[in-house]
Amino acid sequence: MPYVPYCGRSLWYQEAGEGPTLIFLHGNTASSRLFEPLLPLYTPHFRCVLLDFLGNGRSDRVASFPTDMWQDQARQVLALIREAGYERPCLLGTSGGAWTAVNAALLAPDAIGAVAADSFDGRTLHPGFSRDLAAERDRAKQDPAARGFYEWCQGPNWEAVVDRDTDALLRCAAAGRPLFCRPLEQMKPPVLLMGSREDPMCRLDLEAEYTAMAAQIPCASVCLFPSGGHPAVLTRAEDAARAVLAFLTERE
Repeated sequence: MPYVPYCGRSLWYQEAGEGPTLIFLHGNTASSRLFEPLLPLYTPHFRCVLLDFLGNGRSDRVASFPTDMWQDQARQVLALIREAGYERPCLLGTSGGAWTAVNAALLAPDAIGAVAADSFDGRTLHPGFSRDLAAERDRAKQDPAARGFYEWCQGPNWEAVVDRDTDALLRCAAAGRPLFCRPLEQMKPPVLLMGSREDPMCRLDLEAEYTAMAAQIPCASVCLFPSGGHPAVLTRAEDAARAVLAFLTERE
């Protein structure tokens, strides 16, 4: 499998399908394995690229994640684009990967064709984020299904990865720094903000937040499903794939 060098370590990625390039960006504590069951919905239309962020999945491990994790991951995405020679690929990021996708497009707007940002809180972390995160991670580590998911994504050392991720997110929340590296008004690629109104892991006012973000981004649209869990790209898989395909096809 191919690897990309990044800051002295290696990022793992793989490709499937043919067509315009679509890079899938996983969320926190997950890995690119999250997208493997979804590939049949996308490979007839795109060259799909699955990337494991540093410290996750099949990429090299790290001792800790940076506080500005989603901006660092954005730089990892741009390193992949340069090394692989992708020409203006589109990005599909879900949960934490959505913040990463938006940051990548803000950092290098001419290198990205479009962004689909799925199931994330938006410009700020929701009130009570740290409390909710700590409680959710404690519950998940005791739940056999969640433990199985973590191990499937991360391997046998999954607990260390989850703990490092939790620590980084708590530091991020405590720091209170902007989640995006530049103002959203500077966004050049078109952006699709996607999610579910019933997502228990996103802010309660998600529709209002997405609407406010779309008003700031020069070219943006919102797609919210009436039902579904976290993330929408997985729990509303067929609907989400249709929405992403329609959004990206409009911009060809």
